[in-house]
Amino acid sequence: MLNRSHAPLRYPFDTAPGPGEAIEIAEGVLWMRLPLPMALDHVNIFALDDGDGWTVIDTGWSSKKTRALWQQMMAGPLGGKPVHRVIVTHHHPDHVGLAGWFQSEHGSELVTSRTAWLYARMLTLDVQESWPEETLAFYRAAGMDRAIYEARAADRPFNFSDCVYPMPLGFTRLVEGGTIRIGGRAWDIHMGNGHAAEHVTFWSRDDNLVLCGDQLLPSISPNLGVYPTEPAADPVGDWLESCERLSAFAREDHLVLPGHKLPYTGLPARMVQLIQNHHHALERLLEHLSEPRTAHDCFKPLFRREIGAGEYGLALVESVGHLNHLLNEGQVTRERREDGAWLWQRL
Repeated sequence: MLNRSHAPLRYPFDTAPGPGEAIEIAEGVLWMRLPLPMALDHVNIFALDDGDGWTVIDTGWSSKKTRALWQQMMAGPLGGKPVHRVIVTHHHPDHVGLAGWFQSEHGSELVTSRTAWLYARMLTLDVQESWPEETLAFYRAAGMDRAIYEARAADRPFNFSDCVYPMPLGFTRLVEGGTIRIGGRAWDIHMGNGHAAEHVTFWSRDDNLVLCGDQLLPSISPNLGVYPTEPAADPVGDWLESCERLSAFAREDHLVLPGHKLPYTGLPARMVQLIQNHHHALERLLEHLSEPRTAHDCFKPLFRREIGAGEYGLALVESVGHLNHLLNEGQVTRERREDGAWLWQRL
């Protein structure tokens, strides 16, 4: 239950920076935004002043538009000083998309977790002009809507390389329990999981700042999806473990700098919400599984709203994530339907 003594979430900055602009949210810490071509239409970027250059936290999606915006920001808010280091919180395209561009074109050092680098480079190199059978089988197993399945199968698949700049060899590894100096501050490194494997978060020892990527978002929960790369994964279990562990570090005075939405305070309360939201979703899902259902059939209890075409893919993989967790917890069983879809039912 939410502890009533926890301070509620508050948003000290009610206006986000515009294209090519920056807001200084702490001494030597700039907040910028880049656009995304999806429902969640932005990603937050943070630049920290190291004196002789900048460290940038995450990079945005790779496109001509975002590269032009970066050139504008480097000449403007960053004052022409070099970006000598890029830190990537996790391997998703909106965060790692231009890491290789900074390395190749600007000589920046790439710093991230080993898992984030391996996933990003592997997926960028794995270009598919037609759908792998494993992916199509995964969609069938999830009970994907037939019309959506046929439309996807007939189209060219999405590739990481469509929106992630080529990544050269070489990176510097971050590890759980380590420390790093950024922007004149010492930061403790703690890894999250669930949304992305070895997702890096940074907790300042010298003031109240937390850099958290997508691990500790306000107002929305990050996607906890299962993908054909690891179809038996339990991202929900990984997520809950991470939230419980990271909760021990949360303070009321923390100013959290997230990968999306607005910077906020009230992290202890938010940690409780993030945990409770998925426990409640699992309870609703378990009740829904009084009859056999596919992952496609589970949207209503999980999300409690209609899922549009643009959200369908993320909803489907998150549905599989919650079902896999219930299976791992011994609360459901599953069996194959004739068309290859898994039918899930509570015990």
